[in-house]
Amino acid sequence: MAFSGLFRTKDIDDVVEQNSDDNPMSESEGPRLARRLGTSDLIGFGIGIVIGTGIFTLTGVQAKNNAGPAITIAFLVAGVVAMLAAICYAELAAAVPTAGSSYTYAYSTIGELAAWVIAWDLILEFALGAAVVARGWSGYLQDVFGLPQAFFGEEDSVVNIGAVFIVVVLGVVAAVGIRESKWVTNALVVIKVAVCLFVIGVGAFFVKAANWDPVVPESKPAESASGLKQPLWQWATGADATAYGVTGVLVAAAVVFFAYSGFEAVANLGEETENPEKDMPRGLLGTLAICTLLYVGVCIVLTGMVKYSDLSEGAPISDAFKQVGLGWAGILIGIAAVAGLTSVILVELVAMGRIGYALARDGLLPRSLGKLHPTFHTPVRLTVIIVVGVAALAAFVPIHTLAEMVSIGTLFAFLVVSVAVLVLRHTKPDLKRPFRTPWVPVVPVLSALACVALMTNLAVETWLRFLVWLVVGLAIYLFYGRHHTRLAKEEAARADS
Repeated sequence: MAFSGLFRTKDIDDVVEQNSDDNPMSESEGPRLARRLGTSDLIGFGIGIVIGTGIFTLTGVQAKNNAGPAITIAFLVAGVVAMLAAICYAELAAAVPTAGSSYTYAYSTIGELAAWVIAWDLILEFALGAAVVARGWSGYLQDVFGLPQAFFGEEDSVVNIGAVFIVVVLGVVAAVGIRESKWVTNALVVIKVAVCLFVIGVGAFFVKAANWDPVVPESKPAESASGLKQPLWQWATGADATAYGVTGVLVAAAVVFFAYSGFEAVANLGEETENPEKDMPRGLLGTLAICTLLYVGVCIVLTGMVKYSDLSEGAPISDAFKQVGLGWAGILIGIAAVAGLTSVILVELVAMGRIGYALARDGLLPRSLGKLHPTFHTPVRLTVIIVVGVAALAAFVPIHTLAEMVSIGTLFAFLVVSVAVLVLRHTKPDLKRPFRTPWVPVVPVLSALACVALMTNLAVETWLRFLVWLVVGLAIYLFYGRHHTRLAKEEAARADS
């Protein structure tokens, strides 16, 4: 009986009513989040978090080491997997527009424990993502202005002041309000999309068809990682890893999936969207469509400008322009990189605040933490705690020890959302669905299987770190959360009556 509460679920009708315009007060007994976002704003937030470090670094590394010119195919494969998940997200986000995103979907379908695990997992994903990107931002700043490595670099950094600075500044923007956050994000998005188009448009004049031959290089044995650093599937099967060929393209697809991670942050803005029934599907699918087109265009041009074996692993795009005699273009690429990284940090801080707000509203975290500011209409207390935590990670923890863990959180959330679509179709067949996932159950099942397949390509040590984080979260839930949730109190009240 003590563990029966682990699988209790929220009534999906209560969630919909809670966020309707007819209910002006939230469960935290304060004003609700302000509805100030439209389709273009959601797409702006989506592009703001998706286009970042992925396109500026992963293209060169994976083209050179795994896929060759077929890096374009790898990005397409990853984009298809992300689109399958986005279609599932779109159905739930339109039907249940809430600040909790996949956390609330899990709470309404699978159960309270699963919902907590998902939320805890998303906090990990966004916190580590923001910290990693903040250190990258600091590194660009150091490179441009020749600042001290000890405080702005990566390898020799003692305390990364640059990373802390950008996290604090953007934390203030996130706390002040969603309107101010969207203004900053949209401005940064315009800059980096413009530079992506510049790369495609100008780079196209320097493309040589010979650089694409062969499109898929012949498969050959790869330097296989051993021990905890090898992919989970390889550790489990004892198979030998290969580079290039079809296998190389699939490995590259699993890695570059990181470039699509983050779009689910859009679903966390459901309660701040003016017309979520229409705007959420358009925002989610529009984000991925635009980003996929830009990624594919950049990959085609990049591998056409320079032979894949000659690509730089650190700064492939700017270096490619240098190799064809356009060194001045590297300045523009650098501006795009800084803009891209800045917007990623901001959107991740905003998304974490909304997840924490949903947890506090349901009682899984202290309700006082989720109290909205009377003027800004944002969870300021949560935002301050989040900024302090991310700043601490960014100040002291190196990028290479954290970066891989971002993907596992993303894929795990996608898996739950795919399952939630199937469960809700069965348990709530009459639920109003402004957007319906087509070809159910085929699309959700394909999405879930694709997520599992990509997760098995992550390193064993990443899985172990992920499990440690989940154990810590489980302890918090068992000793605090499950006793203080709104559902637990309702059950206790019914038992006493």
